Amino acid sequence: MSDVSYDLEGQIAVITVDNPPVNALSRAVRDGIRQAFSRFEADDAAGIAVILGAGRLFIGGADISEFGKPPHPPSLPDVINGIEAAAKPVVAAIHGTALGGGLEVALGAHYRLAMPGATLGLPEVKLGILPGAGGTQRLPRLIGTEAALRMITGGTPIAAEQALENGLIDRIGTGEDLRAAALDYAGFLLDEGAAPRPVGALPRPDAAPIDAWRKTLEKSARGEVAPLTALCAIDAATRHDIREGLAEERRLFMHLMETPQRSGLIHAFFSERAVAKLPEIKGIAPRAIRHIGVIGGGTMGAGIATNALLSGLSVTLIERDAQSAEKARGTITGILDAAVSRGMLDAPGREAILTQRLQAGAGYDALKDTDLVIEAVFENMDVKKDVFAKLDAVMRPGAILATNTSYLDIDEIAASTSRPADVIGLHFFSPAHIMKLLEVVVAQETAPDVVATAFALAKKLGKTAVRAGVCDGFIGNRILSHYRTAADHMVLDGASPYRIDAALKDFGFAMGPYQVSDLAGLDIGYATRQRKAAKAHPKDRAPTFADALYHKGRLGQKTGRGYYIYDAGDRRGRHDPEIEAIVAEARAQEGTNPREFDDDEIVRRYMAAMVNEGARVVEEGIAMRPLDVDMVFLYGYGFPRWRGGPMHYADTVGLDTILADIRRFAETDDHFWTPAPLLERLVVEGRSFASLN
Repeated sequence: MSDVSYDLEGQIAVITVDNPPVNALSRAVRDGIRQAFSRFEADDAAGIAVILGAGRLFIGGADISEFGKPPHPPSLPDVINGIEAAAKPVVAAIHGTALGGGLEVALGAHYRLAMPGATLGLPEVKLGILPGAGGTQRLPRLIGTEAALRMITGGTPIAAEQALENGLIDRIGTGEDLRAAALDYAGFLLDEGAAPRPVGALPRPDAAPIDAWRKTLEKSARGEVAPLTALCAIDAATRHDIREGLAEERRLFMHLMETPQRSGLIHAFFSERAVAKLPEIKGIAPRAIRHIGVIGGGTMGAGIATNALLSGLSVTLIERDAQSAEKARGTITGILDAAVSRGMLDAPGREAILTQRLQAGAGYDALKDTDLVIEAVFENMDVKKDVFAKLDAVMRPGAILATNTSYLDIDEIAASTSRPADVIGLHFFSPAHIMKLLEVVVAQETAPDVVATAFALAKKLGKTAVRAGVCDGFIGNRILSHYRTAADHMVLDGASPYRIDAALKDFGFAMGPYQVSDLAGLDIGYATRQRKAAKAHPKDRAPTFADALYHKGRLGQKTGRGYYIYDAGDRRGRHDPEIEAIVAEARAQEGTNPREFDDDEIVRRYMAAMVNEGARVVEEGIAMRPLDVDMVFLYGYGFPRWRGGPMHYADTVGLDTILADIRRFAETDDHFWTPAPLLERLVVEGRSFASLN
């Protein structure tokens, strides 16, 4: 069967793209569309054409199997130009989604119909490129510069109703039969004597919004090249006729194809799809999860409960007493109220959640019929083992017992129960109803179907799940402790915490490490250091300046002072002149002769520490592949997505370069800067981390 079919219904030529699962614009599909429109032009019996997609959507965009390969004719721009040049009218009938090249095909048509529930978008900037088949030239001509800038530089799809409102589509179809709706609209156009209406022939769009948008993007898309380059392409639409504009769009598109950012974003795109593909759960059916329990109603527990409620699950939350349970209910209610105010939830939906699907109380017996319970209590092994002993006594057979611990040994927790096969770690990141990362920590005796259930639950909750093994801190927090130590060493050796934060924000991190400390609370770091103190090596260097801040009651944003001062209503913080004196005292205690650090050295040390520990985590099997480390840092630690993650970043700069840096740093500290054996081996073999994916 051909990927593109042509049939005639009365005077209406129906051109159907059928390339499951997403009707991607493969070479065969492009050639099939070109041939179909050549046939349409030559078919005297056809007065109008409809192009639509078989299956669940219109056209999903480029064929990802062709990414990184030499292009083959016909090119998509040529195919779309051919559609637009048709001498008879063409209708694009959209259902499901029309994204990227799929929407560009629709823009090449003369009229557009979308079915209810359809979404339309040009998300190319999220892959480090721009719409390269006319999207930056046709969309602003059709809907105006402002709306086109919003869609293209943000990459976020819009619903059919909004598309109708801004003129992107001409009609929303009725009923559920796409073909019938398309034929009805095409018949209407025939009866009206509608002529071809090429978008490219519309007047140039208004240039007025360009400068203001450029200033906005320079701040909001700091460090990213694709959004600003896409703006330049839209600017070309305001200055050139369609032919010249398309040529400039193509030039800019080809430029972006060669950038490292495009490589990083493509790596992130494919890794996100690969991260849940685990041999241990292939063909394993997950257990049914409809009702979950949450132990602990603090910030984390309430966030987990809210995430589950918003995902359609029922939740029973348990606290130590009725008053605490009611406080947790209030926290959840506040989060739901915020969701209503942002339009993410309607008022009846909020009411249904609170009255029908949320229970909050103080007795463990209420959990006996739940399918899975997530413990989110204080980070203390004795406390958690006590909780699991109680759960073991009341939970039904086959129920899953999960811990939200950030660091603790899940094998030890599991051993405190009579059902270790049912125990797993589900490490959420705060705020749990917002952050996308979920580390699924698999203990030694965790059953495969429990792992499969955890990944299925993550999908339902809208999380990106990454499998992790058991060790102190798992993947993310273990690596974090290492590169944070590198930052603390730089402070002890002379770098300002503010200079480090600024250098790493310029690199692309959402926040610097000392801003992160203030956000999380300096008591968290202090507690971690205290927990590890008994096992500290004599050569370890303690960040006594951080301990001094803790003892002064400066815990970060929650107390108004940490490394930064937070004035009322200001969460960004400002520099504190007292910090330098506190740091200087720590240097004096250590006997350090401080020196200057430039931004390049700060980034090189920080990243070398991150990559080096990442290599150890992979070699030990805590992370299955380097891409798993990348996903953890992209979704949990503010790593710039356009750099692809720390392990991909290491490949781009060269593993030999990273190793050379580590060996140079080891000349003054061979205790901390010990190269990971995997990193050394890959350099000797001339291989990359990508070769292990």
